[in-house]
Amino acid sequence: MCNSEASSRHTDTAAEAGAETAECPVMRGSLVVKADAEAAGLFRDYEGERYWFCCAGCGPAFDADPAKYAIAA
Repeated sequence: MCNSEASSRHTDTAAEAGAETAECPVMRGSLVVKADAEAAGLFRDYEGERYWFCCAGCGPAFDADPAKYAIAA
């Protein structure tokens, strides 16, 4: 789904920045800098909660079954 190299770079960026981060609900274990994800449109709001994604492929997967990923988050 996601390019693992890009996901690794994103995780490193999150750690280095010390910014507010979240875990991608689709690609568990992938850290996401919330501000970066929001700027890129990589987030969804579901049942009053916001979920941030590590890459563009995760949004459509979340959209297909948001309850599945919201429970896992």
